[in-house]
Amino acid sequence: MSHFQDNFTAQSAAVRVRFGAGVRKAVAEEVQALGCSRALILSTPQQATTAQEFADLCGPLAVGIYTNATMHTPVAISDEAAAHAVKLGADCVVAVGGGSTTGLGKAIAYRTDLPQIVVPTTYAGSEATPILGQTEHGRKTTLTSAKVQPEVILYDAELVKTLPVAMTVTSALNAMAHAAEGLYAQNRSPISTLMAVEGLQAFKDALPKVMANPGDLTARGETLYGAWLCGTVLGQVGMALHHKLCHTLGGAFDLPHAETHAIILAHAMAYNAVAVPDLLAPISDIFGGAPGMAIYNFAAAMQAPQALRDIGMKESDLDLAADLATQNPYWNPRPIEKVAVRQLLQAAWAGEPPAV
Repeated sequence: MSHFQDNFTAQSAAVRVRFGAGVRKAVAEEVQALGCSRALILSTPQQATTAQEFADLCGPLAVGIYTNATMHTPVAISDEAAAHAVKLGADCVVAVGGGSTTGLGKAIAYRTDLPQIVVPTTYAGSEATPILGQTEHGRKTTLTSAKVQPEVILYDAELVKTLPVAMTVTSALNAMAHAAEGLYAQNRSPISTLMAVEGLQAFKDALPKVMANPGDLTARGETLYGAWLCGTVLGQVGMALHHKLCHTLGGAFDLPHAETHAIILAHAMAYNAVAVPDLLAPISDIFGGAPGMAIYNFAAAMQAPQALRDIGMKESDLDLAADLATQNPYWNPRPIEKVAVRQLLQAAWAGEPPAV
């Protein structure tokens, strides 16, 4: 069945994307292709060794390393990193890592307009979007700007083959959330829907293979393919309840990003399936069952965390979370009802199946 719509607008960014085991070794080539010669390498403290590997690969094209990328992209750290880039005279950034490092690269680009090369080591998918999320004073806010859209993405399966299975699963579910919400986005198009369906299918096919054999480069490559597709969907359409909830929980309660997405996704799908069962039918087709339960069961089979209480959420904070999540709500296909959202959060806190 075609995904045709009577009216739609589709927009794609000019991004160079390369896939392949070992493609990271072409990073110097990509720096030069951008017309740059002073690359600042970015990573988290935990990936400092990988950052040094990239500095070595860039050779004289690397001007320095900054290894303080932090979860939820705190504004203070972004300001510090941007000042460091200016001080070094960097003319581009190479962000190596997951969402934290990608976010930092975007934050620097937003402040300096430097071009970005992103080399993902997780499946976050944010490298494929013009969206920047930043945290300040306990609140996470997002902005969309062409300035933060990376110019080059290098997807190297060798860089994710040692990613622990638990992190692989939560990162994958984080990426899948972009596609799932893209299915009912207000500004979706047939192209974004096609990418969403293909991205979800890629994860459905490849993630069990990665669990069975984490070193399977073909399966790892397919999961990166899924992440790229799902991230591209996020870059083309608006997000809704699921992302509002995750931004609230991450920004206000400092919950881990990917794990929060992994837990909330099934509940958000169940909440919205009441309003748009037809638009969420691809989830049922791919995973089997009602959309919420389909994701819940797949996540359980992949041994993903399923309870907010297991990742640091206090039950006593659920009322506040419901208050925050229903303030300035994102557009959503079903009205955002505080009582219903509070019930959703309770089920997610306890790890219970989503309401159908």
